[in-house]
Amino acid sequence: MTDTLFDPVELMNHGIDLRAAALRVLTCTDPLQKVEATRSMRAFIDMEMVRLDATVDLTADADFEQNIPGRPEKPELVNALKVPKRSANTPEGRAGMIHALAHIEFNAINLALDAMVRFPNLPADYYWDWWMVACEEAHHFSLLSNHLATMGASYGDFLAHNGLWEMAEKTRHKLADRMAMVPRTLEARGLDACPVMRDKLYQAGDVDGAMILDVILNDEIGHVIVGNRWFLYACEQNNIEPVLTYRQLSEQYNAPKGRPPYNIAARRAAGFYEEELTHLQNQFSRAAPQ
Repeated sequence: MTDTLFDPVELMNHGIDLRAAALRVLTCTDPLQKVEATRSMRAFIDMEMVRLDATVDLTADADFEQNIPGRPEKPELVNALKVPKRSANTPEGRAGMIHALAHIEFNAINLALDAMVRFPNLPADYYWDWWMVACEEAHHFSLLSNHLATMGASYGDFLAHNGLWEMAEKTRHKLADRMAMVPRTLEARGLDACPVMRDKLYQAGDVDGAMILDVILNDEIGHVIVGNRWFLYACEQNNIEPVLTYRQLSEQYNAPKGRPPYNIAARRAAGFYEEELTHLQNQFSRAAPQ
């Protein structure tokens, strides 16, 4: 598919603002075009065609909320409880697992782009951090959708839910809330889940799928690091204590609980406080059968 979101001639003559480009990709409804657009932007950045204006309020357009996120008609989005659980022990089950992961990564592209677009007047590093995350999430989606094709399926063939984006909408007004609930909670849960799913795929003989999960796990540690970095920034700006604030926000937004076993090493590498890790380990110990 040809990328039509960015005209190279237009960029050569006028360039583009990074956040405006992020908005253009965010509103794109075609998954493959969204992925190709992130790749194109990398080349434009390397050629110094991209500038950054952190001051513009890109949410001022009356249709802003209606236009995001750009996504295709399928998959059909249903309540999370109506999405069938998939076993790695059957070909259809493995395809369903890979599809669920692809859906998470597609949402993650939009979440990273929305973080860039929605919050103005932050340090430049904030926007470049989240652009890097968007590019890596697009790569993950590409890996998974290509692997799904080897199973005779495509993104959109299975039911999916909208939990990630629903949390993004709830936290759209405050940076600390968004960083706490999305990267620090929902994406951090992926650090715990990835090794479990990887091992299931290995045991089922899907070595390629398992290797993709290894790539995702390694990158996701970096993404949670980014979330932690800007959560702490927001706490410092507001003179609030991060550990207590995180617990309060988790209660306020009824954040989903983590599921053991917890990947303590990955969470530590991603920047969680030892106090938080000890709390998780204690929860796990109480939940474990005696």
